[in-house]
Amino acid sequence: LAAKAIQQQKLYSGQEASTRYIDFSKQDFIDSTNTELGNEILEIQRKFYLSALEPTITKLKIDYPIQGDEKESVYNKAINARAFDITRGFLPAGASTNLAWHSNLRQISDHLLFLRHHPLQEVRNIAQAIEQAVLEYTPSSFTTKRYEKTEEYQKEIAKSYYYHNSKAPRFKIGNILNKSMIKLYKPLLDNRPLKTEMPQHLSFIGDVICEFNLDFGSFRDLQRHRALDQRMPLLTQQLGFNGWYMRELPDEIKDKALQHLKDLYLKIKELKQKHKVSDEELQYFIPMGYNISNMIRGNVVAMSYMAELRATRFVHPTLRIIAKNIGLYMNNELGIKIHFDDESDRFDVKRGEHDIELK
Repeated sequence: LAAKAIQQQKLYSGQEASTRYIDFSKQDFIDSTNTELGNEILEIQRKFYLSALEPTITKLKIDYPIQGDEKESVYNKAINARAFDITRGFLPAGASTNLAWHSNLRQISDHLLFLRHHPLQEVRNIAQAIEQAVLEYTPSSFTTKRYEKTEEYQKEIAKSYYYHNSKAPRFKIGNILNKSMIKLYKPLLDNRPLKTEMPQHLSFIGDVICEFNLDFGSFRDLQRHRALDQRMPLLTQQLGFNGWYMRELPDEIKDKALQHLKDLYLKIKELKQKHKVSDEELQYFIPMGYNISNMIRGNVVAMSYMAELRATRFVHPTLRIIAKNIGLYMNNELGIKIHFDDESDRFDVKRGEHDIELK
């Protein structure tokens, strides 16, 4: 959650550890309440995640047996990645990660102005620590001086306007476009080769706007498209657990998973009532497979890039479906050519070649 807050900026530059490379048997889970019940809720989720991982791997090897021309090490990595795609939905949003943020001093100063008023105490603590560090390192570029009206304005944004939390429709899409410009640039749009971006000046054609529900786990990937406008969603249990994760589990643990979510719901409710936990802080304890409402807006250049990149077989299926639907709308309704992965739903062992190695 702190990583998402830092990255919620169009000028963000940096890296975050891919979740599939983290060992969640050891990784810290952040308990924002620092209570026994809070820790218990997080550890229950760790235990279920670890118990579901091996049965899921076994099921996937039956569903997608290794082919004769496939390298076993690559195949196993691809299977493990797919297993994580399924079981990650049961990890809490409070699972910690590793983050790097690279920026010039002006952009750090601008972003810290909001981060130090963020609804989450963890984020405010991080902002304070960064501010102290840059004040020590570059005292000529930073100051402790505060402008009261500006600070109050940031507080009000954090309190009332930061999170997007509405019951979004299943899938709703529209546009604000200059149709004559589509006609003018039709040859340029139609003749664009595969894996080639549109020229930036085509952004003047206009914007595509889309509302939908998406699980928080996949929202993290969508947030990487910083050329799109999107507010930070509030993770709750109101929109339900994304059914894809449950459907992909082995049959023998589906009932166990359902009971796990029911028990978890009651414990999270108890935590909220017993310790007066705010909805913002409660996010740490909610599994990442729960749906959030999302609304994105972007010009045709940014939206086509997102649709083509996220509609491929190497992307998590819950996001891939959204990206493909946006791409189909642009292609079929707006006449803006989108290049699709012809086998987007196929299990591809090449995903096992995606790795992080020390060089």
